[in-house]
Amino acid sequence: MTDAKAGCPEAGTDKPVFDRRLLPPMLLGSVLNPINSTIIAVALVPIGRALGAPASQTAWLVSALYLATSLGQPVVGRLIDVFGPRRLFLLSTGLVGVAGVVGALAPNLGVLIGARVLLGFGTCAGYPAAMALVRSEAERTGRDSPGGVLTALAVANQTVAVVGPLLGGLLIAVGGWRATFALNVPLALAAVLLGLLRLPKVKPAEEPTEEPTGGSTPRGSLAARLDLPGMGLFAAMLVSLLLFLMNLHLRDWYLLALAAAAGAAFAARELRAATPFIDLRVLGGNTPLLATYGRALVAYVVSYSFLYGFTQWTEEGFGLTPFHAGLAQIPMFLLAIGVSVVSGRSTSVRGKLLLGAVGQITACSVILVLGGDSPLWMLLLVALIFGVPQGLNNLALQNSVYFQADPERTASSAGLLRTFAYIGSMVASSATAASFGQHADTGGLHRLAWVMLGAGVLYLLLTLFDRTLGRAPGTGTRASA
Repeated sequence: MTDAKAGCPEAGTDKPVFDRRLLPPMLLGSVLNPINSTIIAVALVPIGRALGAPASQTAWLVSALYLATSLGQPVVGRLIDVFGPRRLFLLSTGLVGVAGVVGALAPNLGVLIGARVLLGFGTCAGYPAAMALVRSEAERTGRDSPGGVLTALAVANQTVAVVGPLLGGLLIAVGGWRATFALNVPLALAAVLLGLLRLPKVKPAEEPTEEPTGGSTPRGSLAARLDLPGMGLFAAMLVSLLLFLMNLHLRDWYLLALAAAAGAAFAARELRAATPFIDLRVLGGNTPLLATYGRALVAYVVSYSFLYGFTQWTEEGFGLTPFHAGLAQIPMFLLAIGVSVVSGRSTSVRGKLLLGAVGQITACSVILVLGGDSPLWMLLLVALIFGVPQGLNNLALQNSVYFQADPERTASSAGLLRTFAYIGSMVASSATAASFGQHADTGGLHRLAWVMLGAGVLYLLLTLFDRTLGRAPGTGTRASA
């Protein structure tokens, strides 16, 4: 895959190593989504004040990005599996720059939500492309466990995820909330330039095959290889489900019915398709991967409830400025990076998942005793405790998918991991809106903390009773994480 950019052999050996020139575009592309996911956390209150919108409306700025990304990640991941990462990476990151301009100039909340949708689609390619490059380099070098590269990827995403609120506070202090959108323009330009210079030009994954007579016959039309009907049904199912989750109410029961109908049609289609968009037969038989997706969903209910709900409360319920609200999360930023770097030396994930679950439960329990008159050190303590699961969970989930997924579908499997994570984030967004209503007060924070605590306990149970986590990846079957 990287014929033009092969890494140099290690000293004293003939075995090639991972091409480090791929790391800058991989890392920058993969962090475009988390930076836009987190930087908005401290901008919601200033945007609401500037545009006269309550918290229930500005919550759409969160939901819009996750709706677009949840749909786009597995779709773009499948395109990357078929065509390689370069073209999809360049197209998507270019769209990020367009979205940054639209958001910086948006005259109202509706246009701003549209910019967040563009950002969602534009940031879809970075992470699946990075995972596909890791896989292709592992195959080229013969190193099936590129732990250092996977750790770098996780640490980069984790660093941006936790430093995002602080960066957002700085940008708002200097240039107002519009600066949080304008930031995407230079980031997109840098990503496109790095992609052009360093990403390998590759052929699509499926090429015509030679017939015995010497002629060639294609393995299928482009539409058949991409399974466009399957993608369409998947989109209908996911959009209906996420719209329902955005504002949980019985009056919207029809959305749940639409999701169920589209899901049934999607399953029927995928089980018949010669080259399915999501191979349900393989996925259904891969219990470890399904368990990983389930853990990702509930883990992100907790982490994003904290990111958005707790941050809004520190501003409205506790009285911090956006800058100081971001500053209060520095302990989580520092500890999460340290935990990721140290724990990344081990390929085992069970211990990481268990410790991450305990960290989530502990932090949620402390939130239940917070109030508007609590000392500042208690807020810092909560952020510090959350640094442990933030540093462990993302790394463990990412490594699990890498080793559990079908190698031919690495990018789409990575995209599905993000989809499940974003479904969790949508549940978190809905829970945050329902808990706070028009104002992020202490009572609403405590209601949200109970939701987070329930999700944290479920995450712990999903880990404790998963017998497939007994061995480290790479030591046995691919499914053993």
